[in-house]
Amino acid sequence: MDVLGLNAFHADSAAVLLRGGDLVMGVEEERLNRVKHWSGFPALAIAAALEAGGVPLAAVPHVAVSRDPRRQLWRRLLFVLRRRPRWSAVRDRLLNRRQVSDLQARLRALAPGFAGRVHHVEHHRAHLASAFYCSPFEQAACLTVDGFGDFVSSMSAWGKGRALGVLDEIPFPHSLGVFYTALTQFLGFPRYGDEYKVMALGSFGEPRFTDVLDRLVWPTEGGRFETDTRYFVHATEGVTMSWNDGEPVLGRLWSPRLEAELFPARRPDEPLEQRHYDLAASLQRVFEEVLLHRLRWLRRVTNERFLCLAGGCALNSVANGRLPAEAGFEDFFVQPAAGDAGTALGAAQYVWHEVLGHERTFTMDHAYWGPGYDESRLRLALERVKGDGAVRVRRAESETALLRETARALAAGAIVGWFQGRTEWGPRALGNRSILGDPRRPETKEVLNARIKRREGFRPFAPSILHERVGDFFAPARPDPFMVTVLPLRPDKRDLIPAAVHVDGTGRLHTVRREQNPRYWGLLKAFDEETGVPVLVNTSFNDNEPIVNTPEEALDCFLRTRMDRLVLGDWVVERMPGG
Repeated sequence: MDVLGLNAFHADSAAVLLRGGDLVMGVEEERLNRVKHWSGFPALAIAAALEAGGVPLAAVPHVAVSRDPRRQLWRRLLFVLRRRPRWSAVRDRLLNRRQVSDLQARLRALAPGFAGRVHHVEHHRAHLASAFYCSPFEQAACLTVDGFGDFVSSMSAWGKGRALGVLDEIPFPHSLGVFYTALTQFLGFPRYGDEYKVMALGSFGEPRFTDVLDRLVWPTEGGRFETDTRYFVHATEGVTMSWNDGEPVLGRLWSPRLEAELFPARRPDEPLEQRHYDLAASLQRVFEEVLLHRLRWLRRVTNERFLCLAGGCALNSVANGRLPAEAGFEDFFVQPAAGDAGTALGAAQYVWHEVLGHERTFTMDHAYWGPGYDESRLRLALERVKGDGAVRVRRAESETALLRETARALAAGAIVGWFQGRTEWGPRALGNRSILGDPRRPETKEVLNARIKRREGFRPFAPSILHERVGDFFAPARPDPFMVTVLPLRPDKRDLIPAAVHVDGTGRLHTVRREQNPRYWGLLKAFDEETGVPVLVNTSFNDNEPIVNTPEEALDCFLRTRMDRLVLGDWVVERMPGG
């Protein structure tokens, strides 16, 4: 039996297909239509997932969407009556609610014969399901934290077998996610999804503003938290949100009171000053303190050894690197699309287990669930550059030869685009759609920023490392195949791989097992044999755009940037001198 899962009419829209409870494909719409954080209807993602499963939409018996417009309805009505927010904000919500409610009609427009049942799964229950049902744990404490979804910002649960028992929820207007996003905007990063930039920024500062931020959000009894809504506008005026087809636009969240307590908000075109670094450090500190309070409560009430995390805040890799252990959990799990895209997977899993009553059979141990392209597609993409004097195209004699020569090129300072297999599920490039460099060279970071990425210089690049060697470089030595934790590097190894070390001596870890990605593991092994270092700098294969998906997109990115070579499956594209 198939279940199609959707995150629709919300940021990071996506589609997944489950068959017999196992994941067939999961892909974000942005990878296909090339619009970052696409927030409308995931038509292309639906088509790709169904094509991968060889099933027409009309034959799908169950569709699960990670929104339930009926949930919290009385709270929403009370908010409008009491606070009387701006009409534009109310109108946005009503239009979005109507789109979600009319999903059945939208699906029938795509497939006139569609007669499947549409299940509306509450946003945070979908988050919880995406974490627990993908995890290797039979039992676990589960927590979601994000901005808002279905008028809730956080939900906890106890996962046992195929059941999720909700323990508590934190309703509108209190939100750790809104707190973090509001300060991200205040620091001059207004685009949707910019929070990860501020997370990196904080490593350059000292938490000098925690006394102010402690007045914005604070822990309360029972593992909960509250916010002072006078510092935000979402609970008084409402915030304009655009969840229509296109890149999402989120209106300003912070109120003028914040400027009165701190300093004038930074404009995006203004230079960064020490006070901005310090505010970012303070934001991360207060965020972690409140989240740790909630995690410790969850550990006490469940007495579980394992933790499953989801929601946009679960992608805060700095917090993930220390908070679960400090809260007393032995291990934790964050699936790679922990943000809103992952609710498509969670909605489908919730229906499969909670509604249809099936036992668990699936564990997510890798992230390669997106589209893949066969040899004929690679050849077709390369046809247009064969004979071009700017590049040389050739096929490697063998996989061993491909790995050895790529490792040697990297060791000699080359920047390599690496395109293999299926696209990663989630926002991280994990060795199938990656740009790679030599971590031993301090200049690698600057070269990547100047020649390819063209991004802020304060942002770090991640180290990919052989799974079996992680303890040689990181302490604690906790493997992470999904790049969702930041951990300290051993002091004696930091000078060995300076391009992969952040200013605070940490790295956003990506461990690679041979069983999960044999070719990328083989490249790391070949680089280790060439240099004695089992690490590569790994950043996403893109240039201020969604991560490349197709071989044509990889080739276009290679040609318009200054990468030295592209490895496309078994094919090598080299830039000729002067090319």
